[in-house]
Amino acid sequence: MGLVLILLACTLGVRLFIVQIINGKDMQIRALDQWTRDLSLVAPRGTLYDSTGDTLAVSYTTYNVYVRGREVVNAEETAKALADILDLNYENTLTKVKNKNVSESLLKMQVEGDVAEQIYKLSLSGVYLSENVGRYYIYGDLMTQLLGFTSLDNDGQSGVEAYFNSYLKGEDGYSFVQSDLQGKEIGGNLRYYVSGVAGDDIIMTVDSKLQIILEEVLEKAFEEQKAKSVTGIVMKPKTGEILAISTKPSFDLNEVPRDDLASLFSMSRMSAVTDTYEPGSTFKILTVAMALEEGLTSLDDAFYCPGYRIIDGQRIKCWKTTGHGNQTLAEAFSNSCNCCFMDLALRLGVDKFYSYAEKFGLGQKTGITISGESAGILMKKENVKTVDLARMGFGHAIAVTPLQLLSIVSGIVNGGIYHTPTIVQKAVDVYGNITYTPVVTEKRLVSKTTSDTINSFLKLTTNKTGEYVFVEGYNIGGKTGTAQKYNENGQIAQGKYISSFIGTYPADEPEYIIMIMVDEPSAGAYYGSIVASPYGREFYEKIFSYYNIPKDDPSAMRKEVIMPNVVGMGISNALAELKLLNLYIEVEGEGTIVTSQLPPAGTVCYEGETILISTA
Repeated sequence: MGLVLILLACTLGVRLFIVQIINGKDMQIRALDQWTRDLSLVAPRGTLYDSTGDTLAVSYTTYNVYVRGREVVNAEETAKALADILDLNYENTLTKVKNKNVSESLLKMQVEGDVAEQIYKLSLSGVYLSENVGRYYIYGDLMTQLLGFTSLDNDGQSGVEAYFNSYLKGEDGYSFVQSDLQGKEIGGNLRYYVSGVAGDDIIMTVDSKLQIILEEVLEKAFEEQKAKSVTGIVMKPKTGEILAISTKPSFDLNEVPRDDLASLFSMSRMSAVTDTYEPGSTFKILTVAMALEEGLTSLDDAFYCPGYRIIDGQRIKCWKTTGHGNQTLAEAFSNSCNCCFMDLALRLGVDKFYSYAEKFGLGQKTGITISGESAGILMKKENVKTVDLARMGFGHAIAVTPLQLLSIVSGIVNGGIYHTPTIVQKAVDVYGNITYTPVVTEKRLVSKTTSDTINSFLKLTTNKTGEYVFVEGYNIGGKTGTAQKYNENGQIAQGKYISSFIGTYPADEPEYIIMIMVDEPSAGAYYGSIVASPYGREFYEKIFSYYNIPKDDPSAMRKEVIMPNVVGMGISNALAELKLLNLYIEVEGEGTIVTSQLPPAGTVCYEGETILISTA
């Protein structure tokens, strides 16, 4: 008997040791879960700030409404009151109120404070409120794609809100109350609170004032050009920081159209990062940079353009089908002559062209901290034919994202030094510790000499009739582009184009580089010089005015001219008359008689502006 008792005592001791010491914590947690009911207290998300400290997005307290069927006294009255206040279906609400098979049922999330107060004053048994967090965007319909939005569960679903969700979200807290075996609250007991920890604040690179100006310009372009969409980017070449970025159309972030998922997906997509396109003539900046760097061309070089080149038996037209004739390299760049850039690409050859493509980052992601970035499309080197290489020289047979192209051009004009594009400066936690800083790659793309030469070309291109006249008195460089679009079968989509403009200021050592891209303009023109360039000019005019930036040359003047009527005239006579007015002409069609003109007769224009006349 003594041995039996000793054995039992030892067994009990071992069991007590396992239960109390080894499994003690786990048992306590399980017991607490049986003795209590808890409601989560959602931690506030971190605040989003722009680079100047301006607040972009904040969190505020909302409430979730729960019902515990076992504690409800009068189900019908409770369901009627809740359905009326919360704008819910009565039958569905009644079903949840009567359900005693679950500990609690969620009725509605993200209820505003004034509505929650109405419920609280009714003192309905079995009805509980728990704190949640709502998101408020200070500027509403601004930075829609960049900032993104959150779900009702307080998770980021797009933009910065999604990419940096782990930083912004924070750690939730809880509220506990003791309950009986059936889950009913035991009256007179204390509630216990475990507070949450707020998410990290995010300081972005964007400037809200520049963003407002950019979006005003994009909205105007979207409406006037009757476009499918319009995208704009403003970047700081010296650091790679994005100062503004947007696509129109967009929506108010405080009123997310969740009932139309197709529209929501389309308007919340960061097109500048996710969508690829054939860049057209803006790509010529890269081609001439490659050729200059390799010593395959120079300022003394001459080119002849008859209006086409025949390569691999294919006739490839210049945009000016009548040809540009003899021209220097600078003139060919200013004229955006396709023949010149086909020649430069062929001089480079496939190996050197692809060596620079890899160095520049073509066919590669930039690494920007936005979900869904595309790498662009670069044909496999071994599959490239001579005719393909020629087309690549003037921005066809290759696809890029707007951000990818602008980042590369930014590096070329910035003394030849490239920086990884960034949208976030840092993340800071509630204790002031920096928890995130971007990784910025810095590399040399071309020499300072090549960079300076290209900057002089860009300056000449925008100021054809004299210095500082693109925007009166300011030193601006730029390049336009026009590219056809392709349908799902890889065939050219007739009548669908992308018009673009890249601008630099100051032209000699750029502080701001911008891109305006108009997708499928349908207001009558599609050339980048006519569709996109004027909005680039308007953007610069607005920022010069807003920041009170003095003119580089106060004496520079943009001379006004009145657009004459050339419709019905022979093409030669029309060109001669327009050239006398120092207007830059683009001709559409290969006819001999002018059938239409843009802008119409009587319009006030300025010397150096691009005029479209059609002979089609």
